Amino acid sequence: MIDVDADAVVEFTQALVRIPSTNDPGRRERAAAELVAARMREWGWEPVVYEVAPDRPNVVAVVEGGGGAGPTLMFEGHTDVVTEGDLSTWTVDPFGAEIRDGRLWGRGSADMKSGLAATLYATRALQLAGPFPGRIKVCALADEEGLMLGAHHFVSEGLTADVDGAIVAEPEAGEICAVAKGALRLRVDLTGKMAHGAMPQHGRNPIPALGTLLVALAALQEELQARHPAHEHLGEVYVTPTVLQAGAEAQVNVIPAVASLFVDVRTIPGVEHKTVADRVAVLASAAEGITAEVSVLVDRPPVDVPTSDPVVAALAAAHRAVTGQEPVYGGVPGSTDGTVLTHWGGIPSVVYGPGGKWIAHQADEYVEVAEIVRCTRVFAEAARRFLHRDF
Repeated sequence: MIDVDADAVVEFTQALVRIPSTNDPGRRERAAAELVAARMREWGWEPVVYEVAPDRPNVVAVVEGGGGAGPTLMFEGHTDVVTEGDLSTWTVDPFGAEIRDGRLWGRGSADMKSGLAATLYATRALQLAGPFPGRIKVCALADEEGLMLGAHHFVSEGLTADVDGAIVAEPEAGEICAVAKGALRLRVDLTGKMAHGAMPQHGRNPIPALGTLLVALAALQEELQARHPAHEHLGEVYVTPTVLQAGAEAQVNVIPAVASLFVDVRTIPGVEHKTVADRVAVLASAAEGITAEVSVLVDRPPVDVPTSDPVVAALAAAHRAVTGQEPVYGGVPGSTDGTVLTHWGGIPSVVYGPGGKWIAHQADEYVEVAEIVRCTRVFAEAARRFLHRDF
């Protein structure tokens, strides 16, 4: 088994958690990215920093194995975290990185600074163990918690062209997730005619049309669920209204001209996003005298990588070798940077990393210290097996 520096990977995770690299203006990812790049340079790597947006860099290092020709494996993690939210809901310092009861506590400890640290130290461990064929591309990307600007920039720069498989180190509680739900987010604007509330006959109120649309969307969800039975790892298709906007509290006597609805659609393999968006557009246009405009805000198709793919098979073999247990396959309930890498970059991706599957974005976020070390060992062994084609 490849020897990893257990103490160092935990300490580096702590250092990352202590940086509040939140996905909101004013804090951003630069300091966390600089820490990652500095550690890479200490090891003799030559990271390249790409400015995706102000204070939002991607950090990419290519580690050549020195063992001749071979495939390229990508390890991916993100440096941003969600905000800590209401501090009164925390019982620990969100950015203290305290270790207590065998757990490392803090925002981003699970999602996903421990996973990012594990990819770095796994790659370093494999490098120190001797030559290996091919290369590893270690990537710390920005803005996964937002629009995934970092992953899209990575693809647009052509950096996926030479990659044969990617391991995304998101927290999945030990499950190997080669499938992920898709996300389609829509904005629907219904436009009528403004009028005085005392004279509604002179206007065209878009709010009742919005209510009719809400009922129609519930029926659409039932239709999609009937047509696409629940996936064994991902569950059902959901069509969820999340935001309603119309009128103003200061003008309750005014019929608004516009009513807007935001919809979060979560899909499984087999559901075509364009078909769903087109159907919503038809439903939104049903009201007489109301014009409808549907905008696609986010389009992230579901991921469905076969478990026989080399990157999944190598990870499964590594999990078995390190833990002594058969791998458990699962699915990502949301989307990750792997969604972008697979659908727009053409890379088979699999998600696996330290941390509970449902702990992300919660107060008192934590990761088991032992799990950080275990995943580092699994990553190192997965890389060895993938590059040697030993799975």
